[in-house]
Amino acid sequence: MKKLPAFLRVPLLLLLTGLLTQCQRPEEAQPPQPLLPKEKMVRLLVELHLTESRVEGAALPPDSARALYLRLHNDILWRHDVSDSLFVHSYRYYAAHEKDLDEIYGTVIDSLAFRQLRLTNPAAAAAEKEIPKW
Repeated sequence: MKKLPAFLRVPLLLLLTGLLTQCQRPEEAQPPQPLLPKEKMVRLLVELHLTESRVEGAALPPDSARALYLRLHNDILWRHDVSDSLFVHSYRYYAAHEKDLDEIYGTVIDSLAFRQLRLTNPAAAAAEKEIPKW
């Protein structure tokens, strides 16, 4: 068997490496229909995380805390007119697209931090009321 010339080895090696890595790439998740908008996911996740925190602070036995959280979780979804399956499918889609999930959770964290600031510093809440809304 003949050896390949040196100037063909590197491009051929790069081409084969590229083809092999493409074969291992997972399929792109298709957006479920319907898909919850990012803004609605943010509102839901903020409420769910606040609810989770309240349940954890209630000092209930683990099984009672889980049952209470699941009931409150379903109540939140019902109030927002979102089915559990729609929420789960949308969350999975956003989780498969890390950039979108990072953006969503960035907003969730900012919202929770702002709520904490308002609770711990009432002067900040009063200053916020004085800022004109455009």
